[in-house]
Amino acid sequence: MVHLLKLAVGIRDVAHLRAVQRERAAVDPPLRHRTRQSPRRAAEIVEGGSIFWVIAGIMQCRQPILGIRPDTRTDGTPCAALLLDPAVVLVEGRPVKAFQGWRYLNRNEAPPDVVEGEGAAHDLPLALRLALLELGLL
Repeated sequence: MVHLLKLAVGIRDVAHLRAVQRERAAVDPPLRHRTRQSPRRAAEIVEGGSIFWVIAGIMQCRQPILGIRPDTRTDGTPCAALLLDPAVVLVEGRPVKAFQGWRYLNRNEAPPDVVEGEGAAHDLPLALRLALLELGLL
């Protein structure tokens, strides 16, 4: 099993990601993220993998990937659709440098989920979280 790592371009925070995805799923179900290339390791991803979202330079949350299938963008361009579970799971934040596209994330490199009631750091303002992460305090 392997995961994907992806920058959430244009997303401000986890709440914004949830709102954007809720709207997309209502207008054009099922919830999916379209990507130009289909992952070569698709079989490993659908065996329990997730897409880990990097928001504002921090890996903050993940969504289980339920399937991967061929799709078409609104302009007719072929693409791959990553079918996503609408549940967004918070993970222990980790800074990530910018990159293009998506990256594979091995299971042993993935951050653990935030346990309910222990995610107080996610309630802090983003600038404060970034400063604490840089100091190694989160």
